[in-house]
Amino acid sequence: MQNLSLSPGRATALALISLALFLAFWFVIPASGLVSEQFLPGPVAVVERVVQLISQPFAGATLPEHLLSSLGRFLGGFLLAALIGVPLGLMMGWFPTMDAIAAPLLDGLRFIAPIAWVPFAALWFGTGIGGPIMIIFAGAFPPCVINAWQGARCVDIRLIEAAKMLGTSNFGMITRVIMPASIPSIIAGLRISAGLGWQSLVGAELIVASTGVGFMMVQAQANIAASTVVAGMVSIGLVGLIIDILLRRLERAVTQGKQA
Repeated sequence: MQNLSLSPGRATALALISLALFLAFWFVIPASGLVSEQFLPGPVAVVERVVQLISQPFAGATLPEHLLSSLGRFLGGFLLAALIGVPLGLMMGWFPTMDAIAAPLLDGLRFIAPIAWVPFAALWFGTGIGGPIMIIFAGAFPPCVINAWQGARCVDIRLIEAAKMLGTSNFGMITRVIMPASIPSIIAGLRISAGLGWQSLVGAELIVASTGVGFMMVQAQANIAASTVVAGMVSIGLVGLIIDILLRRLERAVTQGKQA
């Protein structure tokens, strides 16, 4: 069978070339005058602005303080989604009755974009922490449920039959058999959930927050400070990438542990 994967060195080289081409393209557009730097600052200007924002407050806080505020909201919504979604998905995978009851509701809710919850969040919580957490939860919850359900449905039937022969209860079946066997699928779902939750957070902060990176970007847009807007976008992308890398490493470690 043909090996379609690239060597680590070749993959890294291609990634660096892609990044270099993107930065060159970004540098050329404003430098050529095709777009005014007032609306599209170059990479050097953005890096300089990021450095300034680390120590100089904008919209009431420095960039690290805005990021910490955003991360606090993200962790609140993401952890809530995982703590509710993963057990629910495992139980739906094991109990057909629960699956029949919860699946139609989940199927309806998961097609509602998280940003569509913003009006309700604003009405219920104003600019407090509850609104963004609710919106993050709306984005992060479905992948947690779906992947846990999928993992539970794909457990080796021999493991289930052996546990039944030993008289394992339903609770023991979920905690000792279903959940351990579903860990790779659960972590894969957490990766998707984290990405959607982080994206939902930024959308929430654009509307229903008084701190955070999204709020900082709104204030920058009102002041026509494009370099601050792009600095916020770069910060959002880097933090999201770090979160995904950490979860990817966790997924790889769990997968290798299962194979060992």
